[in-house]
Amino acid sequence: MAISGGAKGILIFAALALLALALAGFITGAIGAAFVDKFSGDENVVHGWTGDVLPLDQPAVHLAPQYVFGDHAGDSLDYDNKEAKKYDDSSKIFNDNSFVITNTILSSLVTSGVLIFLFVLGTARMSVVPGRLQGLLESLVEGLLGFIESVMGAGKGRGVFPLIATIFLFVAFNAWLALIPIYQSFGVIEDGHLKATFLRPAGTDLNMPLALALISFFFVEILGIRAHGIGYFGEFFRFGNLLRGRILTGLIDVFVGLLEGISHLVRVVSFTFRLFGNMTAGEILLLVSSFLVAFLFSVPFYGLELLVGLIQAVIFAGLTVVFAAIAVAPHEAEEH
Repeated sequence: MAISGGAKGILIFAALALLALALAGFITGAIGAAFVDKFSGDENVVHGWTGDVLPLDQPAVHLAPQYVFGDHAGDSLDYDNKEAKKYDDSSKIFNDNSFVITNTILSSLVTSGVLIFLFVLGTARMSVVPGRLQGLLESLVEGLLGFIESVMGAGKGRGVFPLIATIFLFVAFNAWLALIPIYQSFGVIEDGHLKATFLRPAGTDLNMPLALALISFFFVEILGIRAHGIGYFGEFFRFGNLLRGRILTGLIDVFVGLLEGISHLVRVVSFTFRLFGNMTAGEILLLVSSFLVAFLFSVPFYGLELLVGLIQAVIFAGLTVVFAAIAVAPHEAEEH
């Protein structure tokens, strides 16, 4: 197919614009600045990437969430400056005994608000012939329900659907919203530098993955107890053979039950650190890539993080479904 002259002009202009943007990103990034100043003899910039040459601050990763309001705004949650905490003024918003708002808590609230807004907007005018948003939400709900029932069995997925869908949507949207360029552009400014952002992905705060892991853990155990009653604990306390005098078989059963109990508890740890590790690693990757070479260089990593957010949501929700299915499934008799 022949390309018209106007289309060729547009393509050439777009290519030149991308090339200029890539060159500008390289020059303004840390790597480009180091090369440029290598020829000017500024050793401070070459070795330390400091000075006024770089338009971006050096990356500073804060693993602990940070206050976003009050007198300690910008400080980390593990802030332990005892001298600065010697306040006994009731007008202070934050003190040792008060409720705090961190950037990760605020991010969780924003994510929840966005999800609520989307579903309220999409279901405000329900019709037999759905509009675009209603159709999108219906497809999403049907897809999630179909996935859950493929694991739990037909007709058994509706009971666990609300929690599983909530976990999936919250994890995915919290990761995706953080990729919006302006999401982390505003925060606490001190001496001309951004000390703490108002919003930060909740998955990079160990508390949020731990909270979701605990919810998933107790949800699965409660389902198992509801399905099997007190007999559910027979999976962990296998003393039948031992009480009947079958010493060797009984000891093996006790050991297997102990391993089963440990495997359930380990789920909390694996859920927590899998989500926390992947979200934090992605955040650091984007931070460092944007600092080294700005603009276009970070675009592929943004695409990667879109996929990582989806994968982590699928893994977290999917494993919860699998464990729930195992918990409610008929257990084989302990004795043979």
